[in-house]
Amino acid sequence: MNSPSLSDYADLHRQVSADIDAEIAAALEGLGPSSGAVRKALSGLLGHQQMKYPLSVLPMLVHAAETGAPGPAVPLAAVHVLWWTSACYLDDLADGNGARIPDGLGVDEALLASVLSGQALPIRIVQAQPVPDAVRNALTGEIVDCWFGAVEGQLRDLRGDPANASRDAIGVVYRQKSGAPFGMITAMAAILSGTGAERTGLWREFGEVFGILWQLFNDQEDILSGRDEDLHNGTVTHLLACATEETPPESRAHLVELGAAARSSEQARAELRALLLAPAVLRRFEKDLSAFRDDAYRVLGELGGDEAYLPALRKLVDQAAGMHLT
Repeated sequence: MNSPSLSDYADLHRQVSADIDAEIAAALEGLGPSSGAVRKALSGLLGHQQMKYPLSVLPMLVHAAETGAPGPAVPLAAVHVLWWTSACYLDDLADGNGARIPDGLGVDEALLASVLSGQALPIRIVQAQPVPDAVRNALTGEIVDCWFGAVEGQLRDLRGDPANASRDAIGVVYRQKSGAPFGMITAMAAILSGTGAERTGLWREFGEVFGILWQLFNDQEDILSGRDEDLHNGTVTHLLACATEETPPESRAHLVELGAAARSSEQARAELRALLLAPAVLRRFEKDLSAFRDDAYRVLGELGGDEAYLPALRKLVDQAAGMHLT
């Protein structure tokens, strides 16, 4: 594969998307003729839970930054797609408002497919790689360990307390539920590249910070799109924590009441949305956004690497760190 200077991660995705799809198709085909129902369920879930942004190339960019070659990390890009296909579907179920079921699948079938998509099939892909046993085991361990961190964050998210929301507490949740999977895939790419433990740790740190930024990006997009899923679900977001900290103590009870009412009341959602978009709240949110962006830049600066691919990584950070709520 050629290694031109990439200014945008989407450039790389256009070059390799067919290779990633072929990797996933080969993994499904490799399950054999006795797994026809499994293949059908997984294919249905993958077709249903499409990734809006082509972040599957992130491990390829990390591998290329280390080696100049993105191609060997195509299997990890497939792992990334499979993991997030599972996680996004399970997240929809956990929100409690009823996830859309993929066409042709029942509720239980889709749930079983999501379990295989996030765990067994990614591990199967990793185990099939022609690498030393130590590398294969390390890659497998990353997948296993990631699930504990991500589920810990999701459980804390589900049990969020609006009355005591704080930016620090939400930062911990975001680092787990979103930072853990991004840290997993960047660390896996570093391990596959053959770099040492110190640089692998830095790549993991980059992935974790990027994961926080991407969660903040998603939080903004949820409001801008008009979906307001976080308001419907009563999710304690970073933006809500900013609003809580900007609200005088004597007025916070009203904020909590609005959060509870917003689950079923459009009027309450509109009022809460207005409070979340207050200038003081957005200033605090933007300040935190900038701090996480600077942290991601700091880690990339420490890492360095092949300058043909670093611009695309910086572009990813820039997109995730954009302030769109104005």
